[in-house]
Amino acid sequence: MSQGTILAVDDEPDILIALEDLFEDQYRVLTTTKPAEALQILAGNPDIAVILSDQRMPGMTGDAMLAEARKVHDAQAILLTGYADMSAVVAALNQGGITGYATKPWDANLLRNTVRQAFERHQLGRDLSTERALLRGLLDNAEDAISFKDAEGRFVRLNARKAAGLGGDVAGCLGRTEDAILGDGAAIGSADAAVIAAGEPSDSLVAEGATGAERWRHVTRVPIRDAAGEITHLATIERDVTDQKSLEARLRQSDKMQALGTLAGGIAHDFNNLLMAILGSLELVAPKVADQPRVQRLVGNAMQAAQRGASLTKRLLSFSRSRDLRPRAVDVNGLITGMHDLLAGSLGGLVTVETTLAPEAPAACVDPDQLELAILNLCINARDAMPEGGRIVVATRSFALDDDPDLPTGAYLSVEISDAGSGIAPEILTRVCEPFFTTKAVGQGTGLGLAMVFGLAQQSHGRLRIESAPGEGTRVQIILPRVEATDLDEVAVPGAALPAARAARILVVDDDPEVRHVTASFLSSFGYSEREASDGSTALSLMEQGTFDLVVADLAMPGMTGVEFAEIVRARWSDVPVLIVTGHAEAIPIPPDLPVLRKPFESADLAAEVSRLLDRAA
Repeated sequence: MSQGTILAVDDEPDILIALEDLFEDQYRVLTTTKPAEALQILAGNPDIAVILSDQRMPGMTGDAMLAEARKVHDAQAILLTGYADMSAVVAALNQGGITGYATKPWDANLLRNTVRQAFERHQLGRDLSTERALLRGLLDNAEDAISFKDAEGRFVRLNARKAAGLGGDVAGCLGRTEDAILGDGAAIGSADAAVIAAGEPSDSLVAEGATGAERWRHVTRVPIRDAAGEITHLATIERDVTDQKSLEARLRQSDKMQALGTLAGGIAHDFNNLLMAILGSLELVAPKVADQPRVQRLVGNAMQAAQRGASLTKRLLSFSRSRDLRPRAVDVNGLITGMHDLLAGSLGGLVTVETTLAPEAPAACVDPDQLELAILNLCINARDAMPEGGRIVVATRSFALDDDPDLPTGAYLSVEISDAGSGIAPEILTRVCEPFFTTKAVGQGTGLGLAMVFGLAQQSHGRLRIESAPGEGTRVQIILPRVEATDLDEVAVPGAALPAARAARILVVDDDPEVRHVTASFLSSFGYSEREASDGSTALSLMEQGTFDLVVADLAMPGMTGVEFAEIVRARWSDVPVLIVTGHAEAIPIPPDLPVLRKPFESADLAAEVSRLLDRAA
């Protein structure tokens, strides 16, 4: 510990020398013969702990000087006086100007003890002041809500953050319990009492607010004991951990979705191969039973069921993994009309779907698969908002935007899904597009539906807008850029397969024999000459032995992937285009300049893509 400092004031220099000799071994001693100078020394030395002052001095008495010193300094004051000055000592003691006195001539040991006690009181006062300042700084600047209560739960200290959480200010909360302030703090009182009874610190998580918009607090309670070991007070520290809980929930959901993605990726390829074989075989057999209406109807039912299976697989992959959008001009009215059976089968019988479509049949630049999935998700949300049934309206509308804060000036198309359901509270409406945020019960929602729709609108250079209020239903708008009518020839509309415009030899490479046979049969029916290979190595051998105009290769094959096979073909036969067909395009990265056709595909899709690639090669 550093040496303490004392100030000795006496108009007799000999007295000052004696005091300096008495205390210089223990303290740093400052001296002066003038009371006015003593006040200046005090102003320049805040570390002075004790003042020893004579009473009778010219210009200012000792008690008067010490009274002035008290205004600017916290040093302990001791008055040195003769017996004749006892009245001054009593007056100084009564006024609080001094903490002790010594008579002249003094007893050395007694004076040393008096100064030592004064010095220790000064140090204790400084320590207490420091602790108070530290506690005040902690309370005033902590991000947490902090409070101290007595054993009966009454506040003895708390910071402004805690008081604000109780709906008041610090002064209004002191001396009161949380139950008295809130009117419903019985649970808090019980938790406080349990910690005091147990005598051990505790941690707990507390949720407040509506489901889906909870605020989470981490509360630490610490019992405080006195010198005898009795619990006299309780400290509480409350921290808002809502963001942390939200992040933890998202991470857990992300882990679940990653597991789902792995599972989906594992089964999608095989499942889509099965659907490809089923749909392809049905399409090939349909013309052969054209004169048998009953059989034709059964074939049609089987094709619809298989197509629904393909749609389910596509949606599963969309949920489990992100995918690159493939925007093109889409007849949105036609797309919605074509979803009639899908919506009817997915939404159940308690809701009806009505369509109000713009008469000009507008087209938008968007990925049609993702737009269909977005509309389905929004209709499912609308159905869930009307558990007792109701009406869902799907509408399209064309309009122009000018001076919009979110979108550039131009022509736009809006796809709107409206319901008359329960609506969305304002505090939840701001969060509904967050990934993994859902207000549905556990197991009934992933929280990805609106996030996917939001991402689709943003990536398509449009916007997602939601209007809703509790009890007044919800209207969701997907705003997309319009395209001119001249671009509608790019719209993907199923049609009949085109016959081959020229003769061509095509090599089909697929490890699944059923899919390979269906693909080869499609090509043969178009009028092309085809050969089959079960893997990349066999296909390369066939290409070394003969000439081919085009190769159709599966993506995921044992030994050599379709991408690796295409790289070899491009290096050795640069004039031969390669078309990749896949049931799970996200499984292996595909170069953007490599054409891709997703399984299950229809013969018309294959015919169009083959014709386009052959024309480009020619």
